[in-house]
Order: sequence, then structure tokens, then C-alpha cells
Amino acid sequence: MPSDVVRVIYRKYDGSAHRDYPARRLAEDDLGIWLGVPTGTSSVYHGRPSVEQIPFVLLVPHQAWWTGMFNPPPRTSEVYCDIATPARWEGEETVHLIDLDLDVVRRRETGLVELRDEDEFAEHRARFGYPDELVVEAEAAARWLLTALGDGTEPFATSYRKWLALVL
Repeated sequence: MPSDVVRVIYRKYDGSAHRDYPARRLAEDDLGIWLGVPTGTSSVYHGRPSVEQIPFVLLVPHQAWWTGMFNPPPRTSEVYCDIATPARWEGEETVHLIDLDLDVVRRRETGLVELRDEDEFAEHRARFGYPDELVVEAEAAARWLLTALGDGTEPFATSYRKWLALVL
């Protein structure tokens, strides 16, 4: 039986810490594994202790180059997708991801979908020597998400709401 708690560990390509937090396993479906993070969850962000002030749900897809964070108000991003390497699971209790800088975000008030951190991606590509195959996959994932977050593709339209309701 899968563990109820999953440790989510994001690192940067050079191995440095990015995010680290526990999440509650909510479900697994054809899209991936849904994890809930309630308000008050202790976390680490860029190596510093933090406490989540707003709950969220994280979708860790099966074999995709992104993760999706689904947020309630008052967070201004309704959906925040990190471009990341496909998840590497350590048993059922820990998931490892490498954050690849690019983010695709849908704004709550306007529905605007935007690509963020292209400058950071270019800088880290040069500094860390991202392999060409990684760059191709990351850029393809970002292009797909730019369309999917705006055109009603699930899970970005409504299906995430049932999971988000479980952490509110």
C-alpha cells in the first residue's frame, strides 16, 4: 500500500537545493499522482525553512517534463507549472525532480498564460551545460503547456478542483 505522505524534492541541475516539502498522497490516475499540501506545511525553499501560507495541489505526471501546482485564491497564479525532468520515485515515499527554470503560469484574474524565467534558463543552460536533448524536451514541454493552459485541456480546466477542495 502506498504511503500517505510523500516527500517532494526539487533540485537544480547542479544538485543545489530548490524546494523540499511533505505532501499528502490524494490519488493516482491516468494523468499522474496528485499530492496535497495544506496551509502550515513546513518546507524548505532555496535552502531556507519556510511554512506554506496557502494550500495547493501538485500533480506529478507520469513521464512528463513538468509538474503542475494548482492554487486557490488569494494566490494570483491559478496554475503554476514548473518545467522539470520526469519524476524519479524512490519507493512510494519520495519523488525527486530537477527544476529546469522555465515556468508556465496562468493568472487567476485575467486567464493570461505566460512563459517565465527564460533568462534564467539561458543562463543555467550555459553555466551548467544542459545537454541538447534536455533543452529540446524542456522547450517542447513549455510550448505544450502554453497552449494547454489556455485551451481547456485537462487537468488545467476543471478536473484539478476536486483535489484542491481536499486541502482547503
